[in-house]
Amino acid sequence: MLYRLKKEFSRSVKGAVMISALGLAGMYAMPASAATISLLETGSTLLYPLFNLWVPVYTKMNPGVQITTQGTGSGTGIAEAISGVAQIGASDAYMSDAQIKMHPNILNIPLAISIQMVNYNLPGLNNKHLKLSGSVLADIYSGKITNWDDAAIAKLNPGVKLPNHKIVPIHRTDGSGDTFIFTTYLSDTSPVWSKSVGYSTTVSWPAVPGGIGAEGNPGMVQALKTTPYGVAYIGISWKKPVEEAKLGLAMLKNRAGNFVLPTVENAKAAAGEMVSKTPADERISLVYAPGAKSYPIINYEYAIVSKTQPKPEVAAALKKFLNWAIDPKGGNAPHFITAVNFVPLPDSAAELSRKQIAEIH
Repeated sequence: MLYRLKKEFSRSVKGAVMISALGLAGMYAMPASAATISLLETGSTLLYPLFNLWVPVYTKMNPGVQITTQGTGSGTGIAEAISGVAQIGASDAYMSDAQIKMHPNILNIPLAISIQMVNYNLPGLNNKHLKLSGSVLADIYSGKITNWDDAAIAKLNPGVKLPNHKIVPIHRTDGSGDTFIFTTYLSDTSPVWSKSVGYSTTVSWPAVPGGIGAEGNPGMVQALKTTPYGVAYIGISWKKPVEEAKLGLAMLKNRAGNFVLPTVENAKAAAGEMVSKTPADERISLVYAPGAKSYPIINYEYAIVSKTQPKPEVAAALKKFLNWAIDPKGGNAPHFITAVNFVPLPDSAAELSRKQIAEIH
């Protein structure tokens, strides 16, 4: 089922992106006679659909490069980039200070900005945008709030007849950048969650009776689709399967106290508040940005890459691909970014990413 969901989604998105490879050739094209160079990308299931749009176009322009993509979760992406198994570890999470101290040769290179949804499967209410806050979600995922008609949820949604039914919280079981940014939002809004659980690609989820674990974004979509009264966090690149399943989409409370939807406009508002604070190594949380319209769960999507590659030709091919990926006329072109509901990489962040890419050798 999950394989079919991935396949159908990939086919539907690819069909929506009609572009000419010839129009993107230019400086990124390589001679057809070049020896084949293989690159492996693995990790984030949120970035996975975008890589699957990029790769056929890029490799058509560059027949001497073969790129394999795998949606394995951000934790695996980071680990395999560190170990050298993969040339590109895709991740929604940046590496921690402790990880960087252990692996100073690893770069965290933003490729775009993503958004995370909070979805639910509430019979009769999936057509309404329920209002939820980080503190309420923290209480749901910690087992303090157990019913949909709890007073805390009702207070946020006056006039909505909420069901007297147990909530089924659904979380990721794999090492996940989606978990990283979701638990960052919970930590930023709930002191209790921050002290007891915290944030990471993998956390010790509180034992909630009836709670469900799922692997990857496709697993989260499938679990929520088949679980009435469930709630889940799902990356925006899986918006189409969520809509096809007719699942509910929450409005989340932002730092300014407003409830906002996960639109590109609201994500751009949040990015506008945070991108200028990006350090040279680009490891920064964009979650819970200030601003009246800012959507609270956005983050950079990273390529986790080793500065030192096994061969000069691999390094050259990797640098060429990554520079193409962040180019507004290449991988950050609107037809790619819009197809997965991402926000293109702002110019200032792209310049920092180019400087990091230049360090690869």
